[in-house]
Amino acid sequence: MWVERNRTWIGTVALGGFALPHIWLRTVIVTAISIAVTVIYEEVPQLHYSLTPTPFTLVGLPLGIFLGFRNNTAYDRFWEGRKLWGALVNTSRSLTRQILTLIEPQPDAEDSPERADAIAAFETRFVHLVIAYVHALRHHLRDTSPFETLAFIIGEDETARFRGQENVPYAMLQRMGELLVEARRKRWIHAFHVPVLEGSLTSLTDIQGACERIKSTPIPYSYTVLMHRIVAIYCTLLPFGLMDTIRWATPFVVLAISYCFLGLDAIGDELEQPFGMDINDLPLKGISRTIERNLRERLGEKIPPPVSAERGVIT
Repeated sequence: MWVERNRTWIGTVALGGFALPHIWLRTVIVTAISIAVTVIYEEVPQLHYSLTPTPFTLVGLPLGIFLGFRNNTAYDRFWEGRKLWGALVNTSRSLTRQILTLIEPQPDAEDSPERADAIAAFETRFVHLVIAYVHALRHHLRDTSPFETLAFIIGEDETARFRGQENVPYAMLQRMGELLVEARRKRWIHAFHVPVLEGSLTSLTDIQGACERIKSTPIPYSYTVLMHRIVAIYCTLLPFGLMDTIRWATPFVVLAISYCFLGLDAIGDELEQPFGMDINDLPLKGISRTIERNLRERLGEKIPPPVSAERGVIT
């Protein structure tokens, strides 16, 4: 995600935005076609062919509306993804607080000199598993391997439990549930507190499922293809509707209009999948690090530095 905000208005207009790297070739091709059409029209009188501006006026307005509708749909997916990761932050903090405050020996628990140390080790292990889960979910949504990160957080022995799993984050939720069962059998959790902890795990499951729904259900492909085709045809034929009225200025007008339509089209593509690595996608790594910092601080451990922006972008 682009996070730099210290540019002036002029600097933002001149240097801001990242649609051009995606559309510059398409824009150049359309502009080159308009230049060729204009030169032929002006230099070869026998080939004075043109269209009236009326079809482009009739098509341009609904095309802009449909592009706006598609971009709004894509932004809704982006914003829902951001709300889900905001809920992940809150649920991770709540689950950590519950583990650190609700795990305690019950009156009927077996007493031993090492019990306090065992409970403290259990709490640390569980919170580390929550941290690892957040990073695993990030890798899961981006189709990258999480095991190097997991080994650093929870150790290689614990990480080995999840190798070969198709859905690593879900397997980690299952492991957390097993640890809660283990603590309940040792009488470290009051029976009334078990549903509270289980509710937090269920919330994590719901968040993960909603993120997977966004990732696996893009905007219908036929709708996207139709938008691409209409924009391409509109921008390619536009010079033929302008030459009778603006003559040599046609390439400049085509350049401006094609940049507008092609840019809107590219923005919709970029926002459609908010969990990717594009510049305007969600900063999952930065959010994951924030959660890790918060949870390690509750454990009294050394806090890792926040993710720094590279060229104004946090991934």
